Amino acid sequence: MLAALSIRDIVLIERLDLSFRPGLTVLTGETGAGKSILLDAFTLALGGRGDGSLVRQGEAQGQVTAEFDLPVDHPVRGLLNEAGIDDDGALVLRRVQHADGRTRAFVNDQSVSAQMLRNLGRRLVEIHGQHDDRALVDPASHRALLDAYGGLAPLTEEVGSLWRSWRAARAEAAEEKARLDEAAKEADFIRHAVEELTALAAEPGEEERLATRRTEMMRFEKIATDLADAQDAVGGASSPIPGLAAAVRRLERRAGEVEALVRPAVEAIDAALNALELARAHLDAALREADFDPHELERIEERLFALRAAGRKFACTVDELPAVAVRFAEQLDALDHGAATLKRLEARAAEAETAYRHAARQLSEKRRAAAMALDTAVNAELPPLKLEHARFITDCQSDESGQADGYDRIEFWVQTNPGTRPGPMMKVASGGELARFLLALKVVLADRGSAPTLVFDEIDTGVGGAVADAIGARLARLSDRVQVVAVTHAPQVAARAGNHFRIAKEAMSDLDRVATRVAPLAPDHRREEIARMLSGAEITSEARAAAERLLKGAESVK
Repeated sequence: MLAALSIRDIVLIERLDLSFRPGLTVLTGETGAGKSILLDAFTLALGGRGDGSLVRQGEAQGQVTAEFDLPVDHPVRGLLNEAGIDDDGALVLRRVQHADGRTRAFVNDQSVSAQMLRNLGRRLVEIHGQHDDRALVDPASHRALLDAYGGLAPLTEEVGSLWRSWRAARAEAAEEKARLDEAAKEADFIRHAVEELTALAAEPGEEERLATRRTEMMRFEKIATDLADAQDAVGGASSPIPGLAAAVRRLERRAGEVEALVRPAVEAIDAALNALELARAHLDAALREADFDPHELERIEERLFALRAAGRKFACTVDELPAVAVRFAEQLDALDHGAATLKRLEARAAEAETAYRHAARQLSEKRRAAAMALDTAVNAELPPLKLEHARFITDCQSDESGQADGYDRIEFWVQTNPGTRPGPMMKVASGGELARFLLALKVVLADRGSAPTLVFDEIDTGVGGAVADAIGARLARLSDRVQVVAVTHAPQVAARAGNHFRIAKEAMSDLDRVATRVAPLAPDHRREEIARMLSGAEITSEARAAAERLLKGAESVK
């Protein structure tokens, strides 16, 4: 409930601090005293649209703070936790309005967006008046209100869960069918791709390994060529070894004749032959160590060409070829087994749809039963409110295409007189009628889906006597279950309040300006205020007596 309201520098309000209690609180005062200013300020704190003109003249900014006491399990606390806002018990909404039009919003002294403040405000306070278009007159809220009245929230949640399951199963089946259809269009290509990529058997990193090996082998190829040329020169067809060996043999045959002359030459040639043999051995070893195989180089180049050609063909890098092969294999598998998979998914979607539609039909039946009970309860409240010829109607329209909240579109309709055409409450009822319809509906719905604080702005305008008394009685009944704040001109309503504030406009000491004041009224002052409401500017003894009777009558009813 609303515990306190603090206003600084808003229009004619310089400084105002009000404390609120449970039950029915009324605000009274003469026309123009500032009741609308007070409600505009309160609406600002609840996330309403800001306006620089709200700031008191001469000031740079104004501020409104609303403090609420809420039970520990109130849904608003869940929103606070989701938003990461400190929640230490009390809930304080604060709005700063700058004269240049800018606003800032705070919840428990943490900066938040105006949208966040508005979301919280809607769950904390409902404001109802003859021209209000935000509360019960919004058709978007009517289904939830009917579900709350009928205790249908658990079934509605179940229907929503089944609807989401159905949508997910249907989407999965549709996705599988689309994939199957797409694969079927290119079946021949896919089969060929699987065969080609399976035969190719590309491996991750293979291109880099082969390219590195190819570079090494091309370098070894140049070295091996030079070594082979040297080997051929030393031990090949053009080798000098055979000729030198033959020359040594001939010289050795002459050694006995002229040994001193031949021996040095023979020894030198022998040394040359030994050196050449050693060179040939080294060249053979070098060729073996160079590890160059022209056939291997050819195989590497052919493999690289095949891999890169496949990458170009399938529009991917060589390293992506294994993943492409897997994808084509999956598509081929989808072709081979897709019909069975699709049939299974479609069966699952059909089962989910059946479960959803069964629950949605149950929900529709229960909603119609709840609608009849709601209509009966609201219509029972209408005659005392001078709406004895009117009817409240919960219009239920079904669309079996289905939504998360079931088949039904719910809207509150009214018929103001017999023979007239029923229609949406906001369009058919006049301002005064609308306010009384809303009051009757709110009395019935008070403990089911209601905000903890309800504000009624002059819903008794244009009525008096028994009707005003009936409005007061219903506001009092309503305040047994939720906190009610009513701005009223009806003494019958004011007399039933447990808390009474008087709003007045006073001239300031400098006489250059006026300010709006709000003060709680003690019992004696309450009687005077109600007497003023009864008689006008001049309070007569008869008015005081009538005010006393109203207060005693209201007290006896309690």
